[in-house]
Amino acid sequence: MLVVAVALLLASAVLVALVNRTVRETVTSAVLTRAQEVAADLAGDAGAAQLGGSDDGVLIQVVSGDRVLAASPGLAGLSPLTPARPAPGATVTASVDGGTLGENGDNYRLVAVGVGPSTGADRVIAVQSLAVAENTAALVERLAAIGIPVLLVVVGAATWSSVGRALHPVEAIRSRTAQIQAADLSARVPVPATHDEIASLATTMNAMLGRLEASARAQRAFVSDAGHEMRSPVAAIRTEVEVAQRAGVGEWTLSDVLSETGRLERLVDDLLVLARADEAQVPLHRVDVDVDHVVEAERPRLLDRGLAVTTSIAAARVVGDPAALGRVVRNLADNAARHASGRVHLACGRDAAVPGAVWIEISDDGPGIPAADRERVFDRFVRLDEARARDDGGSGLGLAIVRGLVTAHGGRVCVQDGSVLPGALVRVWLPAQPPSGANR
Repeated sequence: MLVVAVALLLASAVLVALVNRTVRETVTSAVLTRAQEVAADLAGDAGAAQLGGSDDGVLIQVVSGDRVLAASPGLAGLSPLTPARPAPGATVTASVDGGTLGENGDNYRLVAVGVGPSTGADRVIAVQSLAVAENTAALVERLAAIGIPVLLVVVGAATWSSVGRALHPVEAIRSRTAQIQAADLSARVPVPATHDEIASLATTMNAMLGRLEASARAQRAFVSDAGHEMRSPVAAIRTEVEVAQRAGVGEWTLSDVLSETGRLERLVDDLLVLARADEAQVPLHRVDVDVDHVVEAERPRLLDRGLAVTTSIAAARVVGDPAALGRVVRNLADNAARHASGRVHLACGRDAAVPGAVWIEISDDGPGIPAADRERVFDRFVRLDEARARDDGGSGLGLAIVRGLVTAHGGRVCVQDGSVLPGALVRVWLPAQPPSGANR
């Protein structure tokens, strides 16, 4: 409002000045025109000059030296109004007060026009009152003095009302946001039907709340599933220890305790890797890695599990973390072995479409993965119906770790229909260069 008030005051000052100047220039122009007309009449016929009152209120004196040769009735008996004697055709402009004309109060605009000696005079003097001009300027000043405060009140009220209406949706959003608690992120802020920036802000906030709700839900599910998974080995260890207390410590009991402890250790390690992947802080020590060697290293392990293993391995090298890439291939191989009927196929090679990029494929002859579950299997603690048994050591974190490590390398992983074997095929794609800003 202060800015509006200053702008209105400046505009009013400029308006008053312009009006005052314009009306005064109008009077000056009228007086000059009348004086030039009389001078022209004198030059044509000295007796033809009309000095009577004019419609515009201009009064005339025809002067020679210090003598008034002729004058309008309003100036009769007065001496010359100005001693100035302009050259023929030249003009002199001045302001005189009413006392010069025998009046009080009004100011007058005076113009003297020089005439030639052939007319018997040396100048024509014309005057007109500035009362109309001054009254007009005063009227504008009074209107401005009254109108500016009124206009400021109107503008202030309109601004307050319009800003209030504009900010009402913002206040509704703020109020609703203040009521949203971390324990319940299902609430959403109201979206005004204005289709403007505020509506876009509300839509964006709702989308953010949706992401936060999904993240919180996933976190709660993660904690619940992790607690459930860790309960089994802990309960087994407790049972074995209690048996040992009652019956004496036997070699088989210590072996089982060690096995369950190792299972718990692997689970905690997996959870740590996933937690770091969530924070994009997986520590990767990047060097040149021969991916074909990493894939080939899994072949003996699969053979030891009694599986028939076929390979299609071509030389391939990528910049990455050897331990992390080894864990990716090992998890995929273990997953394939867990579901295979008897055969597993290992393959890797260079991507012909992207120089330096590498792909890895591991497939099996098991039942495969339904298309509806091919994305879900990369979630944590997900086991499809045929893989829910925990006695084989599976925690449901293997493929989630694969995705986390592959993503940290800037690559991607997906499940497809097998081409060599009829079961599931998991394909990993690794880029030629590490992603910008990746951990080293």
